[in-house]
Amino acid sequence: MIIDFHTHTYPSHIAKRIMSQLSGPSHVQAYTDGTNEGLIQSCEKNDISACVLLPVATTPAQTEDINRIAIETNQREGRLISFGGLHPDNTDYKTILRNLSREGIPGIKLHPFFQKTYMDSRKYVDILDCACEYGLITSFHVGYDINDPIPEYSAIPHVRNLLKTVRPDKMILAHMGGHLCWEEAEEMLEEYLSGTSEKGSLYLDTAFSLPSPIPSQNIEYEFLSRERFLRMVRLIGSDRVLFGTDSPWTDQGPSIEAIQNSGLTKKEISQILYENGKNLLNI
Repeated sequence: MIIDFHTHTYPSHIAKRIMSQLSGPSHVQAYTDGTNEGLIQSCEKNDISACVLLPVATTPAQTEDINRIAIETNQREGRLISFGGLHPDNTDYKTILRNLSREGIPGIKLHPFFQKTYMDSRKYVDILDCACEYGLITSFHVGYDINDPIPEYSAIPHVRNLLKTVRPDKMILAHMGGHLCWEEAEEMLEEYLSGTSEKGSLYLDTAFSLPSPIPSQNIEYEFLSRERFLRMVRLIGSDRVLFGTDSPWTDQGPSIEAIQNSGLTKKEISQILYENGKNLLNI
């Protein structure tokens, strides 16, 4: 069994337009049509049991619709588990988080680049404290975005500052802690873990970090090396790494193979592909 803890879909009537807007500037090919149906087809093809959807609120006004759709998705789609959305400028964030918790939404997605907010800002700190109070998972985009030539808002120094400010509780640093900032991410993680005994509340996900085992024609930059990936997994612990693909922006099948062929033990692979996600979601 496999849980993909980092995926994205869009409402059917706007999916084509959004996919074009996102893939055009980055020249990154999508592997599904960006809809729930397309993701489910990919799951069936690759024997994936469940996917976590991570919607991003790029404006405060989007939050209400995003969360309504998330609730409806979780009531309807057994294979898809949607997080909620929240913008740092939502002044009623406490009410929003409380309502998400009451509706059984497991967590929220925060994206500093699209939300134009520094990761160590007071707004995010307050949101994290409140999310912790309600037992919600928080998933942060970290490092470069495929549309972001400079990781200003979620650069590693801001991650480091955030980890000094808050006690992470079910916090996920996506893209192995820093997309395309691999060396800095490893140093930051080593520094953080050497000074705390609370690593159990901090997670990484593997989305868009490992190369596919087959040549990729649409990615022009270097992925995380196998050697650094193994070091980082064993630094934080294989029980704190979640499998993610960033679908539709990578192919789920080769992403699974990349984990299986990375040099991890069978136990570590099982933890990353399924057990850690199952435990974090309490399913």
